[in-house]
This record gives sequence, C-alpha cells and structure tokens, in this order.
Amino acid sequence: MARDRAKADDYTGPLKRLLIGVLLLCLIALFLLWRIDSPRVERFRSQVIDTVVPSFDWAMAPVTATVNILRDFQSYQRIYRQNQELRRELQQMKAWREAALQLEQENARLLDLNNVQLDPRLTYVTGVVMADSGSPFRQSVLLNVGGRDGIVDGWAAMDGLGLVGRISGVGDRTARVVLLTDTSSRIPVTVQPSGQRALLIGDNSAAPYVDFIETPDQVRPGDRILTSGDGGVFPAGLLVGQLAQDPGGRMRARLSADYERLEFLRVLRSYGTETIGDPGRLIAPASLPESSGGPDPEAAPDAAPTPVEAGNG
Repeated sequence: MARDRAKADDYTGPLKRLLIGVLLLCLIALFLLWRIDSPRVERFRSQVIDTVVPSFDWAMAPVTATVNILRDFQSYQRIYRQNQELRRELQQMKAWREAALQLEQENARLLDLNNVQLDPRLTYVTGVVMADSGSPFRQSVLLNVGGRDGIVDGWAAMDGLGLVGRISGVGDRTARVVLLTDTSSRIPVTVQPSGQRALLIGDNSAAPYVDFIETPDQVRPGDRILTSGDGGVFPAGLLVGQLAQDPGGRMRARLSADYERLEFLRVLRSYGTETIGDPGRLIAPASLPESSGGPDPEAAPDAAPTPVEAGNG
C-alpha cells in the first residue's frame, strides 16, 4: 500500500506542474493577443467575443444575482432605518395627541363650567374630583372642597353639562357626592315641555329610572328632564338629562353629565327658603277700634270657631 501511494505521488506531482505551466502559457498568450495592435488581431478578438461571450450568460447570472441581492439588501437597510425613525416619530405623535386630547377635554369642561346658565341667585364652589368610590352597591365621588369652603350636606353638584348628585358627608377639606345613579338617590324632577312631575330613581346603572310620572301619555322620549325643586332637595330648573325608553318599555333618564370623565364639579350654594314652624298671630286692621279685637259673639252665635281662632284661644 505504501508503494502504491508513492507511485501515485510520483505521477501526480509532474502532472500538476504540467497543467500549471500550460495554463500560464495560455494566459500569457491571451494577454499578448489582447495587447497586439493589429487589424487582423482586432477582427480575431471581435469574432472570439461574439462567439464566446453570449454563451456565457449562464456564468454571469450568479454574479448579476449577487449584485442585485447586495443592492436589495442596502435598500432594505435604508428602508428599515426609515421605518424605525417613522415608528419613533409616530410614538411621539401619539403621546402629543393624547396630551392634546386631555387638554382639550379639560378645557371643554372648564368652559362648560363657566358657561352654564343658572339662577343668578345661586353661587357655587368648584372642586376637583379626587377619587371615585363607585362600587356595585354605592356610587359616589370625593371632592377636594369641604367645610372650610362652606360646603353643606344636601347641596347640588353639577359638571359642565348637567346635575351629577348631591353632597352627602362633609369633612374639613373634603366632601362626598352621592351620584344620581346611586340606589339611595331619589330626585323629584319635571319633564318638559309637558311639565309632568316625576321621580328620578337611581339603580346603579348609567340610566336611572323615571317613575311616578303624573300623566305618562303626555311624555315622549327625548323630552328634557329638569329638577322640580319639590321638597327643597334641589333648586328648580337644573338640567338632569333627556327622557329615554328601554327595551322593556320603562322610562329612563339619559343623563347629560359625563359620568365617565368627572374631573371638575360645581357645588351650588342653595340656602333654601325660610320655613315657618310656629303658628302666627292675627293682626287686626288699623281701621278697627282697639276695643274690637275679635268678632261679635252675637253676630254668629251658632258658628263654629275657625282653626285660627281655636289656635289663638
């Protein structure tokens, strides 16, 4: 086996050297042929090029494909960088858009708070909603105004569009507002333009019930709902919302206040009207003499005493 390998090496070495020498001679001859400046050689070169080069398209195809791949890769790199830049710019634009929307909403609410038309006798205190303690069993919010600002239990709270609820619980620096949607809320209202009185009943849903309507046939979905002022709960004429009808045929209120974005609330100072708790006295007319302080018993001997007379007796 060692002798066979030695014989193969003896034949392979000279053959390699021979092939390399022939290749060098061909290259030198081709170089000299391409460098000779002669018309005959020029025609020969042209014939060689016309014959050989077209048949070598298959050999140039990989080179052309490689060049195209490199160009496409460079173009892809440029597109990728541009895409990354556009993504960063889009992210920045989204952040700016979100900030602009928040500022727009806040500005709209502040403008609404300034433009709401209320009774000129009513003054108000504007507070910021600090927390929302809404739950399946209770719906209320917490304001950053309280007893030091003169807030009193029972006062009405509005956003820039409509009534939100009433004050229920006042601290020194905070106050709690029970929303109209709370189950404990019962508000006397008036349905316009018919003027029908009803009761707005909260049920922990976004659209409270409108029940106990005086004449249900005179109200229609879309009618405006205002506070009636009955019972001294709220001042009269505060906007609550619009009347709507659920699939079951029951009347509900589509509230005007935006309960999903409660940020600022206006607490109305409503000191109410003076209530008379003690019975008054009759004041005799000035034309009557002082001695005639009461009716003549002989004028109506059988007449029963009036409630006022009975009270004064």
